[in-house]
Amino acid sequence: MLAFSGPGYLVAVGYMDPGNWATDLIGGAKYGYALLFVVLLSSLFAMVLQYLSAKLGIVTGHDLAQICREHFGKKVSFFLWVMAEIMIIACDLAEVIGSAIALNLLFKIPLAIGVLITAGDVFILLLLQNKGFRYLEALVITLIITILVSFSLELFFSQPAIVAILHGFIPTTQLFTNKEMLYIAVGILGATVMPHNLYLHSAIVQTRAYEETDAGKREALKFSALDSTVALSFAFYINAAIMIVSAATFYTRGLNNVGEISQAYQLLTPLLGAGAASVLFAVALLASGQNSTVTSTLAGQIIMEGFINFRLSPWVRRLLTRLIAIIPAVITILVYGTASLTKLLVLSQVILSLQLPFAVFPLVYFTSSKKHLGEFANNSFAKILAWGIATIIVVLNICLLYLLFVN
Repeated sequence: MLAFSGPGYLVAVGYMDPGNWATDLIGGAKYGYALLFVVLLSSLFAMVLQYLSAKLGIVTGHDLAQICREHFGKKVSFFLWVMAEIMIIACDLAEVIGSAIALNLLFKIPLAIGVLITAGDVFILLLLQNKGFRYLEALVITLIITILVSFSLELFFSQPAIVAILHGFIPTTQLFTNKEMLYIAVGILGATVMPHNLYLHSAIVQTRAYEETDAGKREALKFSALDSTVALSFAFYINAAIMIVSAATFYTRGLNNVGEISQAYQLLTPLLGAGAASVLFAVALLASGQNSTVTSTLAGQIIMEGFINFRLSPWVRRLLTRLIAIIPAVITILVYGTASLTKLLVLSQVILSLQLPFAVFPLVYFTSSKKHLGEFANNSFAKILAWGIATIIVVLNICLLYLLFVN
């Protein structure tokens, strides 16, 4: 179990990045506990899809990007690569904004300068990569524990109502009639089920040593599934905790217009009466931003090499992606002011959700194919479940587009 532990936590950090913070905080402040059902559903979707991703990598010895290139041909592969790069940029944008906000809250560094400072994390990342994969995993797990402890304390300070929390896990029809609520829900879906993680997991699961026999692959798949499910359970707890703290602190006091991470930070201590509440909040935010940086960089390298068989030096790849993310963040700060950053964060998560089908459908197709996975191909139940998840994702996105542009 210890030998196979690690990849699941690298994947899980994408499910608790600053984009999650924005959608969960706004969802909790506006709608109380009502969107907890979406957090739960998204987490269950993530567990199934990451299992399929691990299965693909273990059984075939190839990652999702490589198999797409081999099977779909140049034109389709190029299109999927472009969609995947948009995913990476949207994800990196969330990390840039989240880290910059955290630096501002903790050290009063101006947001525009904080955004530029985030480009420097490439050097820390390269140092750890050179030392070995286990060092990256150790850093990631340490940061996850930091976030976990911080929000466990925030939950204690906020003293939420247990009955109201349980009621929040029951779905509401308002989700499909309220445009703003659906927008936040799809943002939560995009923030939770991270499309680039499907590429990442199928690659990094191969860093573990296992016998290239059917029995060896089954054992590897069993422990990898356990690893990712446990890690994603922590991610679910953290996402639910962010929304619960927001609902208990802001919604119950009628503060429904808390739409900024910095605004939430400033209100936490006076409302909860705990001096450490705001500091813990900012430390956890910084940890989540730096954590997600690690995984988006790895995913970016895997996607580029897999789809177009082109490799850039890791530091060049990192700086290019980060610069593309920094530009819109800096422009937003200069033109619209710092108050618009959280809106940009939520938009990045909606973009991720709209990109999801371009990763999910190929994954479900390949893992359901006996030609590619043989006896490891999805059985009838798994096929229905996987295609059902893919369909729900598409339907939610269509509903959002309809409400935004037609209704």
